[in-house]
Amino acid sequence: MAGLWFEQLEVGQVFRHDMRRTVTETDNLLFTTLTHNPAALHLDAEYMAKSDFGKIIVNSTFTLGLMVGISVGDTTLGTAVANLGWDEVRFPAPVYVGDTLRIETEVVDLRESKSRPTAGIVTFVHRAYNQDDVLVASCKRTGLQHKGPTE
Repeated sequence: MAGLWFEQLEVGQVFRHDMRRTVTETDNLLFTTLTHNPAALHLDAEYMAKSDFGKIIVNSTFTLGLMVGISVGDTTLGTAVANLGWDEVRFPAPVYVGDTLRIETEVVDLRESKSRPTAGIVTFVHRAYNQDDVLVASCKRTGLQHKGPTE
């Protein structure tokens, strides 16, 4: 099992995920069109060439999904019951096609579940940085996490 049980997590624990990902034009194009987002800032290179950014910006929802997805293998794969919510989602700098993202995850809160004695509630803060170590995304994610076997 790749993920960790609730009892294996500690407040202040930081995961520096080994997997990095270079964002491609195909990632942005497919995600943007699959989610029916017609915004020119994700699809129209000519329009964006005249903008303050100078080029297409990668869809922020793709960035959010990638950031959380990369974290799963080290934290919740096979041990999560459910994702309970995302809060404080921020994109302080744009992501461009060709950027390589690395992800860090910090455990910021742990508490027992009142309704499920075999699970606990964990709050993670995920952070994505580009190849220049610029913070490009962050969010708090709360999930319901299985406790380990009691044998």
